[in-house]
Amino acid sequence: MGKIVLKDPKSYKNINREDFGYRPIDERLKDYKTVYLEYTDDFIKAQASRCQDCGIPFCHGFGCPVMNMIPDWNDLVFKERWQEALNLLHSTNNFPEITGKVCPSPCEEACTLNVGMEPVTIRNIELAIIEKGFENGWVVPQPPTSRTGKSAAIIGSGPAGLVAAQNLNRQGHKVTVYEKDDKIGGFLRYGIPDFKLEKNYIDRRVSQLEAEGVEFITNVHVGDDIKVKVIKNSYNVILLSCGSRDSRDLPIEGRDLNGIHFAVDYLKQSNMRVAGVKIAQKDLIDAKGKNVVVIGGGDTGADCIGTSKRQGAKNVYQLEILPRPSNERAEDTPWPMYAKKFRSGSSHNEGCERKWNVMTKKFVGKDRVEGLVCVEVEWSKDDSGNWQMKEKQGSEFEIKADMVLLAMGFTHTVHDKLLEDLGVDFDNRGNIKTDHFGYGMTNIEGVFSAGDAARGASLIVHAFAHAGDVSKEIDKYLRKM
Repeated sequence: MGKIVLKDPKSYKNINREDFGYRPIDERLKDYKTVYLEYTDDFIKAQASRCQDCGIPFCHGFGCPVMNMIPDWNDLVFKERWQEALNLLHSTNNFPEITGKVCPSPCEEACTLNVGMEPVTIRNIELAIIEKGFENGWVVPQPPTSRTGKSAAIIGSGPAGLVAAQNLNRQGHKVTVYEKDDKIGGFLRYGIPDFKLEKNYIDRRVSQLEAEGVEFITNVHVGDDIKVKVIKNSYNVILLSCGSRDSRDLPIEGRDLNGIHFAVDYLKQSNMRVAGVKIAQKDLIDAKGKNVVVIGGGDTGADCIGTSKRQGAKNVYQLEILPRPSNERAEDTPWPMYAKKFRSGSSHNEGCERKWNVMTKKFVGKDRVEGLVCVEVEWSKDDSGNWQMKEKQGSEFEIKADMVLLAMGFTHTVHDKLLEDLGVDFDNRGNIKTDHFGYGMTNIEGVFSAGDAARGASLIVHAFAHAGDVSKEIDKYLRKM
């Protein structure tokens, strides 16, 4: 019997919450490496000891979409039973290093300590567990012991596609993943900057999945490079996990000027450049020495800020049409909900000017954008309680800009030839409509969809959870064939 380790029941009071430290700004702006400093096991253990092991763990049941058993692995970490913690973490989350890096931590918002105190650093602990697993060689391929003779084609290798691929393959089905880009990862690879998610995190998982028997085919756009009927005739089921990549545009005067780009195009090219891909000068989207305006106040906009700063932007502005959130939790998002409140990320702290209640009226310039004409807006509720926006009289102003990045979110999945030839239905938001014959299935028998393609643009952890659920239904479907 091992040594019994007792935890101070008042740790949550006696130990302050401490997140990972950040590398100095002037240092991290010189590269695309992680923004975080290294940490020690003792640091993680101390933070894990703050967990109260609540009778009703809202972090697990309400906050976490994949239902991570957070109090249990917190306790195991405190007791230095790292491998057991890893096994428990993997039982609910295929790729905890991804959520440990980029998830906004709804679990921490639902932590009981978040009522009047500071929540447990759940995301940091999660990342520490999986990294300990890789360091010690505990993360190994787990190929199936037998094969079912059934097959699945997965279209898209982003978060949902990778989770479904691993789950279905481990159930013994033959899984082939098709990716239109040159490398696997989808939005993980080309939508998130390396300073938030280094690409070796993806590469080592792809290697694991290949060793387990998953086949990856890149540079193939199903519907264009290979006919849909070929895929349908070659596999028992198809899973559409092509994401929600139709960027929301801003069709105003001057939109056709050079120097105005969708954020995803900019971030993809930047990630390619960091990976060593040479971009032709005529196609280069570079912020060096420029006044950059990012339209959109979300995470993608923040990623554009951090990338622009690393490229040497002269000035960076971020415009948001909505009001500035309060520093405190909004009344309409009470605990344990994810709070509406003002947040700043590492990229914001690297230097940008943020403006709220601002609407862009037009872009100005000759051949290339030179500035934006903007106006302040006011928000109020009508008699029915609906929010209404109106321009503030006399508030028009201009911002000088040499480059504009549109980061206003995504409307729905791209309605390309793949979906057209399949003949799938869409919901009223333009997402792939599912649940016709069963959970996750489209109107076409044997064709399923998971992640943002079906749910709409959302968090990576939601894509993980949805793909996990849909892959269970696909497994049931295949075993009945």
